[in-house]
Amino acid sequence: MLMGTSVLSLRIDHDLLERLRHHAAKRGMSVQDYVVRTLIRDDFDQRFQAAVEETERFYGAPDSPGAPDSGDEDQVRPSAGIR
Repeated sequence: MLMGTSVLSLRIDHDLLERLRHHAAKRGMSVQDYVVRTLIRDDFDQRFQAAVEETERFYGAPDSPGAPDSGDEDQVRPSAGIR
């Protein structure tokens, strides 16, 4: 599958651009690559969180009324560390 590209132009504060340059340089990346990877990661995090919430709605969150009690207090919830 071929993916096309588009151009996005932003007007950002000078201080923010300098911070982005600094973060990108620490990782050996261009500012463009750093921003794109950050957006991709944020998009993944949002989709993952939505999937976790949907799973909890389907199975019932362990602390919600009426949720089945597994009796296993050591079990880790899917959303552990996400919030």
